[in-house]
Amino acid sequence: MSHPNSDNYNYGVIGNGRTCALIDTDASIVYCCMPDFDSGTIFASILDPYVGGEMGISMDDGEAVSQEYERNTGILVTRFKGESGEFEVIDFMARYSWDGHAGSKHDVSSDIIRVLNPISGTPKLRVHYNPRLEYGRFDTESHTFGENRIKSTTTGVRKEGQSVYESCYLYTDMDTEKILECGEHTLEKQNYLLISYNDKVMPPDADTVELMLQRTRSYWLLWTARTHRCNRYSEEIVRSAITLKMLQFSPTGAVLAAGTTSLPETIGEERNWDYRFCWIRDGSMTVSVLRRLGHPLMAERFIDWVMNTVPTKDDALQIMYGIRGEKTLTEEELEHLSGYHGSGPVRVGNAAYHQMQHDIYGILMDVIYQDLEGRKRTPETLDRIWTRVRSIAKTVGEYWREPDRGIWEIRGEARHFVFSKVLCWVAVDRAIKVAKMLGKDDWAKQHLGLLAEIKDDIMEKGWNEKKQAFTQAYGSEDLDSSNLLMAEYGFIDYNHPKFVATVEKSDEDLCRGGLMYRYRNQDDFGEPSSAFTVCSFWMVKALAKTGKRKEARKRFETLLSYANPKGLYGEDLDFESKRHLGNFPQAYSHLALIDCALELAEDCGDYLIEA
Repeated sequence: MSHPNSDNYNYGVIGNGRTCALIDTDASIVYCCMPDFDSGTIFASILDPYVGGEMGISMDDGEAVSQEYERNTGILVTRFKGESGEFEVIDFMARYSWDGHAGSKHDVSSDIIRVLNPISGTPKLRVHYNPRLEYGRFDTESHTFGENRIKSTTTGVRKEGQSVYESCYLYTDMDTEKILECGEHTLEKQNYLLISYNDKVMPPDADTVELMLQRTRSYWLLWTARTHRCNRYSEEIVRSAITLKMLQFSPTGAVLAAGTTSLPETIGEERNWDYRFCWIRDGSMTVSVLRRLGHPLMAERFIDWVMNTVPTKDDALQIMYGIRGEKTLTEEELEHLSGYHGSGPVRVGNAAYHQMQHDIYGILMDVIYQDLEGRKRTPETLDRIWTRVRSIAKTVGEYWREPDRGIWEIRGEARHFVFSKVLCWVAVDRAIKVAKMLGKDDWAKQHLGLLAEIKDDIMEKGWNEKKQAFTQAYGSEDLDSSNLLMAEYGFIDYNHPKFVATVEKSDEDLCRGGLMYRYRNQDDFGEPSSAFTVCSFWMVKALAKTGKRKEARKRFETLLSYANPKGLYGEDLDFESKRHLGNFPQAYSHLALIDCALELAEDCGDYLIEA
């Protein structure tokens, strides 16, 4: 079995909207939380190879020789070959409704299903089953529990005195004693391993598992058939879309930033954060891309989650929430875990939830505006939306002149970040547009002065004459990739000389070998040393929109070549080795990839309105 901390993120991900799992190239499950994305881990060897736990498959006389997704699905297949024979491991999480009715379509089970399928010979294999529940805080004990079942449990008391009990179950038609002893099995027929958080009322058998596989395969094939794509980048668009679908929490519609916690932005540094939450900031791109992909219901479920989660009047708007709408995301360091490649600390929760970031007002208002453009609403719903719009505009009017922490969640001193001011302008601009849509013309006219005031302030103080660019903050000469979105949000025209100059200067100062820094100045943890993947995609689109489409396409296709072997992206890329870093897979990276693909496909007439 390979060391889980391999030199690159060559993992595949399986998921079903309830949770997900990362699977290494040798079919080892190196990360999974149960029952939900934000629950404690049952496997986390990616965060500590000794304490985290994993589940692997191996051959004494052979090895894994290939791994790939079944086309247009979220089903991952790893093939093994050895002297005794050849077999494949088919990994998936079930995704379908049991009764076929729409009412149960979001009620999916927290199960990992592994089908062992012989191809030739009588392959001999071992199952390495080592769950370490609840982040491996305490010892986990596993024992046979009835026929064809293993139960694993952990108990203990946390520092604060809270008692912990967790359990999970492995159902199988293989010899359970051999599994616990890591003994050798001879694969003579198709077998299964099903890991569940729940004690099953209806225990699975081989026929049930085969039905789950076929129904899940049908689900993904039908879902991807409804996905808009273009001829040139179809495979990349579909794989990114499937990944986004996996990362939308099915019970609520919230879209996670990533499926993992504490995978470092740079090896050996402390930029390790828990991304198993939903950032309001990602909202407008999420909604826009999902609609363009032909999945308006995904967009609407996300919007409904946002509208049900964010406050209406006096309650402070947060930058991020838990996937069920939780407001308190207390950050904790798990000192018993060494971290990916020793890059501690491992954190659960995220202290950034209480930061003041003014960009969220514009993002939220843009989401509301897109929603009103895209679907009909009842009069009662419109009343609630209008109340929210007025509340956000009032807040922006009161606070837009104040400093904040910015889009990158700087934990040091608050500053007057240019992009935050731009999004304050967006908030007022979209509020005025919404007001006009709702016939509130007097209100709209009353706020035109505020809109102009914010824009004039940004144009005067955000533009640096010496640098010939919009900079990161007022009075600064440092550049920031977030300003590449100024035209995207309609603040300035793509062909405006100052925006064109900002794109050119950003390319000069922040680009290294076609990859983009977020910024290069010192922050709370020193100078950034890795490329932020989404920023590289932002530059591609900015180049395309400012007339450099040939260069944009070249860079985009280079970025596509940096995907891991399964077509997946983390949050960051190392400038030299191009290895992936940061939490994985990263929703924002895949959203931006789709956005660029649809933009550039228009050049060749490849864009298809429907799948």
